[in-house]
Amino acid sequence: MEVVETTSLLNRADTDSHLRKKKERRCTRCVTTALVIIIMIVVVVTIFRCNTQLPPTTNVIFPSNFIWGAATSSYQIEGGKTDGGRGPSIWDTFCQESEENCNGDLGDITDDHYHRWREDVQLMKALGLKAYRFSISWSRILPTGMVNFKTGDDDTNIEGVNYEGVQFYSRLIDELLKSNIIPFVTLYHWDLPQGLQDKYGGWEDRAIIPDFENYARVCFHFFGDRVKHWITINEGWTVAIHGYEEASNAPGLLGKDVGGTGDPYLVGHHLLLAHAAAVKVFRNESYANDGKSVIGISNSGDFRFPLHAESLDDQEAATRAIEFQLGWMTDPLYLGDYPKSMRRILGDRLPTFSSDEINSITGSKPDFLGLNHYSSALASTPTQPPQWGGYWADQLVTLSNDLSWKKTAMGWNIAPEGAKGILLWIAQRYNNPDVYVTENGVAVHDTSSEQAIHDSERIDYLEGYIKGFGEAMTEGVNLKGYFAWSLFDNFEWQYGLSKRFGIVYVNYTTLERTPKDSAEWYRAIIDSNGGKLFSSP
Repeated sequence: MEVVETTSLLNRADTDSHLRKKKERRCTRCVTTALVIIIMIVVVVTIFRCNTQLPPTTNVIFPSNFIWGAATSSYQIEGGKTDGGRGPSIWDTFCQESEENCNGDLGDITDDHYHRWREDVQLMKALGLKAYRFSISWSRILPTGMVNFKTGDDDTNIEGVNYEGVQFYSRLIDELLKSNIIPFVTLYHWDLPQGLQDKYGGWEDRAIIPDFENYARVCFHFFGDRVKHWITINEGWTVAIHGYEEASNAPGLLGKDVGGTGDPYLVGHHLLLAHAAAVKVFRNESYANDGKSVIGISNSGDFRFPLHAESLDDQEAATRAIEFQLGWMTDPLYLGDYPKSMRRILGDRLPTFSSDEINSITGSKPDFLGLNHYSSALASTPTQPPQWGGYWADQLVTLSNDLSWKKTAMGWNIAPEGAKGILLWIAQRYNNPDVYVTENGVAVHDTSSEQAIHDSERIDYLEGYIKGFGEAMTEGVNLKGYFAWSLFDNFEWQYGLSKRFGIVYVNYTTLERTPKDSAEWYRAIIDSNGGKLFSSP
């Protein structure tokens, strides 16, 4: 039986009316839904068009005044060992003493930048660099390491100054400025004049402090009118540990706690006091009065993750490891003394600052902190007391690796997450100072010139680390600039010419320069002010 047939006409009329209204409501909802969909499509299309039409320099990470550069150092690229009146450095001596010291190589020629600086600056310009960090060879300016200022001296007859060396750097600085490239000048990047090592043992003697002060004064005097960004000392940690503890760097001394005579903690102490002396000259003798000139220091800063994130012991071990490296050379400048962990563990093996020295050190607080960051490791508390002495045992830390991390040709871990970690550590500990990443780069596994030039491994490394630094900026870190290490393949210290960090390939026979794929990639990053790193493909 059908329901329709038994329904009264009144009921049927009511039903028809109800159905019509229901259909009308459905139609209204359909129209409304359609309109919403259309509006959404229009909005999405509009947003997409706006995003695809953004200029390549737009990004939300790096400010418009962010400085993109590349870095080198004097001994590693200059060559010209005896040209223009240059005196010998401890690296000349160290590499000549034994073929085992520098892979059998010498720094006599390296990239021959001393003779090719003009073309090198043009290459920097072509790569779009905004800044170039280089160091001055102390023994090219002062061949013996010393200068004798006399009353009545003018700029042409200061005793001890090598004016050919002054002219070389003056021309380089002028060419950089002419090419709109900002010079960042490092006073000391490890090549101590041999004369000072011979006279009193170099950095192990307090006599180095006034000699470094005078050297800095000479550089400020001749170049301070044009150079507005100064770095006193590069990686004091490396100078002390590799030169006076491990004997792997010049002057090649083993530490006294591992069977030698070197005193790395005393060397570190003198490096900090020399920094303070140079900063005092800079600030008290009118070199900073223009309101534009700034001075800082570049320190080593690897990051350490706790092996077990939930372990308080491992967290303390990670902090202690960073304190024994970055904190050692940074805490006194910002906090007035060495890290408490170093004081507690080392006791009287760690030098103390006099009241006058504390005033000098705290008065030399940098205008910016230079960070040289390459790698990270896992840190834990040792389960057994160390069976040896020396710096690495002093930390009371066991370092290990995450098995997922790849390795560089130097054997260092590739862990870009540490780039963010170390910047956040600095910001928290030192009240968020201005920071420049003054070195970051990689030696990759290449076995031919073709492989070296097409360096996708380096691009991956740089991209990951720059992203990490950028992410730290989104959390408030005051990062002001980034310098890739290195502009050129060069003389890699104890490894000689065997390890290539450059974004520009150098043929050490012909000295021809060839930009690598990473150089072209970096130019695109600079052109987009980092935006290319965070844009969708």
